[in-house]
Amino acid sequence: MSVSPAYLDDLRQRLPLSGVVARKVRLVRRGREFTGLCPFHHEKTPSFTVSDDKGFYHCFGCGAHGDVIRFVMESDNLPFREAVERLAREAGMPPPEIDLEAEAKAKERLGLLEAEEAAAAWFESQLWSASGREALAYLRRRGLADETIRGFRLGYAPAARTLLKDAMLARGFSEDVLVRSGLVILPEDGGPTFDRFRHRVMFPIRDGRGRVIAFGGRALDDAPAKYLNSPESELFHKGHTLYNLDQARGPARERGGVLVVEGYMDVISLAQAGFREAVAPLGTALTEEQLTLLWRTVPEPTLCFDGDAAGRRAAARAMERALPGLAPGHSLRFLLLPQGEDPDSLVQAQGAAAFAALQAGSKSLADMLWSTLLEAYPTDTPERRAAFDEAIKKTVARIADHRVRSHYESDMAARRRRLFAPLPADRPGREPGRGRGSGTLRRGQTDIRRPGRLSAALMGQDDRAGRSRRREQLILACVLNHPLLIERHEEELAGLELQNPDLDKLRSEIIRIAASDHDLDMAALRRHLMESGFGKAIDGLDTASAPLWFAQPDAALIDVEQGWRHVVALHRRLSTLEREIKRLEDELARDFSDEALGRLRALKVQLDQAEGREVMVAGYGVASGREPTV
Repeated sequence: MSVSPAYLDDLRQRLPLSGVVARKVRLVRRGREFTGLCPFHHEKTPSFTVSDDKGFYHCFGCGAHGDVIRFVMESDNLPFREAVERLAREAGMPPPEIDLEAEAKAKERLGLLEAEEAAAAWFESQLWSASGREALAYLRRRGLADETIRGFRLGYAPAARTLLKDAMLARGFSEDVLVRSGLVILPEDGGPTFDRFRHRVMFPIRDGRGRVIAFGGRALDDAPAKYLNSPESELFHKGHTLYNLDQARGPARERGGVLVVEGYMDVISLAQAGFREAVAPLGTALTEEQLTLLWRTVPEPTLCFDGDAAGRRAAARAMERALPGLAPGHSLRFLLLPQGEDPDSLVQAQGAAAFAALQAGSKSLADMLWSTLLEAYPTDTPERRAAFDEAIKKTVARIADHRVRSHYESDMAARRRRLFAPLPADRPGREPGRGRGSGTLRRGQTDIRRPGRLSAALMGQDDRAGRSRRREQLILACVLNHPLLIERHEEELAGLELQNPDLDKLRSEIIRIAASDHDLDMAALRRHLMESGFGKAIDGLDTASAPLWFAQPDAALIDVEQGWRHVVALHRRLSTLEREIKRLEDELARDFSDEALGRLRALKVQLDQAEGREVMVAGYGVASGREPTV
């Protein structure tokens, strides 16, 4: 329906926005505007504002935005025409005049929609018929219940060349409509048309209002294209559409998050496992239009990627695309899955709890950006550090919003200072560990403040991977024995790079438990973990942390926190050095050079000097009943 701009402006002037919104939302006046709880997502603190002067509403929580017509369309799920006509009646205006040419186009569009819907119903009927046995068996083999298959309206396109075409023509659809809707192909040589989808499992693609506008088909044979989508059409624009957004929007707003995965089966398997807020782009990298759709739904969508090199590259591309669109409160989170896993395979093999634990450990965009740059730019020489700094500067400059850009500049600068800052050392002029006393040691413990190194406790005689594991165990042992650290350092804990997959899973489970129990103590945390099958991992933490007094349950929290932050900083520094050493070792294996060998030796000296550096802070240990070192 095409309506003149003058008519719409008159309609907006006659109906105060606040009066229309107040039918759905309890509004409170705040100066010249109104505030209330957003009707488009679940919230406890009002973030929804209405301005009659400006003529629009905006939610700072979910990003919902529009005028009086958009509000009626979204809140009552009405098409544009019905919303305008309803508001016109309320305003005492005559119905809008219809543009006949536009009306004709609307009718043509409606005919295409009817064809897509009829095709979806036909594909469904084929799946549950004798001809669809192979396709149905395939879906069941993939772990889908019949209820899920019916809920997503999955279907089957038979192998015959014109079976769909013949069925649609028999129902009164013209061949032209079938071509324009992408259901059949018109050969370039002018030959007879034939079905686009043959011998494929069919996935209907819906628009934001739940109408079928296209299809995706998964081949059941060795067809060149394993997945095939409908072509671009008057209804379907691939870069403007997200699979399952119509069904995911409600659950996403209720949960305050949306999961963006790669494919149809990922979405469907997650929905079956209880994650009904999952959507997927349609075979391409996320576009700016799709990001806008996501940000209209929730402030911080979570993008899921495989944890391999290809997944990290895809995450980097998504970050590049998102940076210009970042705004206050609008960002992304990143969930990197274990290598070789996708959401479908993970929930089928390990269940919903395993995926939820990984989701709890998702990374912020800032954390992901930092780790991506750190992997891409070695920092072992001044020149390389300068290149690293330049990359940070250029990347952050792509953020258009000056407020967000300013905070990213500060955040990246702080991370850089932590990365290159010297580790905590003694005060100048004093011999390490020479204080007024060393305190009383328990049997089997090592005094972290005594002269020497933490090698026995943190590194032992293990290889590089073993040393990294022992550091990671000590970090988690402190958290296990003092859960208050989670509340104070949750983001830092969640963003910390852990190499050991079992400890990574344990970290995710700890964060998940803490999120659901705000009064968590050590006993409750240990009990939850034991019930979740982490008993062996807990034993490993206790053994690894036994030599260090500050990781024990009876240490004062202030000492635990200082020790924990020291080990986290140490772990970050050593992990960076170890990655660079590994890269140089690989380089030397391919092409030996004296220069590379010299850099490798220098880095190993740095690694040896950094390992085991102890905490040297005034008053450290006093709260735990130990004598200070300085």
